[in-house]
Amino acid sequence: MIITLTPNPSLDRTIALDTLQRGGVHRALSLREDPGGKGVNVSRALAANGTATIAVLPAGGAMAAQFSSLLDDARVPHTLIDLAGAVRTNITLVEEDGTTTKINERGRLSTAADATLMLEAVEAQLTGASWVVGCGSLPPGLDGSLYRELVERARARGVKIAIDTSGDALGDAIAARPDLVKPNHHELGEYVGHPLRQLSDVLAASRDVVNSGVETVVVSLGSHGAVAVTADGAEHAVSRGTIPLSTVGAGDCLLAGWLDAVSAGADPRAAIAQAVRWGSAAVELPGSSVPGPRDIAHVTVDTSTAPLPSLSMTSD
Repeated sequence: MIITLTPNPSLDRTIALDTLQRGGVHRALSLREDPGGKGVNVSRALAANGTATIAVLPAGGAMAAQFSSLLDDARVPHTLIDLAGAVRTNITLVEEDGTTTKINERGRLSTAADATLMLEAVEAQLTGASWVVGCGSLPPGLDGSLYRELVERARARGVKIAIDTSGDALGDAIAARPDLVKPNHHELGEYVGHPLRQLSDVLAASRDVVNSGVETVVVSLGSHGAVAVTADGAEHAVSRGTIPLSTVGAGDCLLAGWLDAVSAGADPRAAIAQAVRWGSAAVELPGSSVPGPRDIAHVTVDTSTAPLPSLSMTSD
């Protein structure tokens, strides 16, 4: 069982357009709504591939009923914490060439008491869990102490813990030494204080995080795939022939693929290959759709072990 916590969930509205023109009037080609937030997306991807999961998130009022219905449709077991106004609305504009523009609300002003409710809701699900995953931005009013305490509570119960966040919250999470962190290369660059323009820079920054006490660092690299770095070395995987339709949630599906693989006993090379398959399959789907087995089956990936090829990150 993999438990996800999404402190700042969202209702994701995706609008497809021909081409976005600033100041213009546009006709939508399509519109879809998905339950969102990084942890929710991880749980949706896991559930779509038959892996046991529970999504824990705050949601109250009429939005809670709508969100719960969407999760039921996706066959995602979930626990909602009754906090009114906790679900944001995020809008994604996707052009025909795959260019994605996002407009994200900040979220509900939250308190330390709200954080306690979230942590207690996760702790109530920990019996029999293999992983807990804390994902995404924090709502206004909360800081990285939420993820630090999540790490501590999971560790006290002997459950592995992964964190996928950014900014100050990522630094706070790394200081707590979770089993895994999964930034993208921009977020990792922000953490170390300088841009990561080459793959060698990503590897050096990841090794610094591993040396600080984090067992595994998985870094998503956009079109360059992803790397997994541990004390034993680094593995790289990249997909071939992927045609992007929407990048929304692709990193979350990548993380879900990794967790599914390692929960089944995969080594880092097999796990990063599966992670990239899931993430690559996601970008070929509309909006924040998550891939199922049929979507993933056709994705081909190449893997390599350090020393890895020198790739420029500046194009992503």
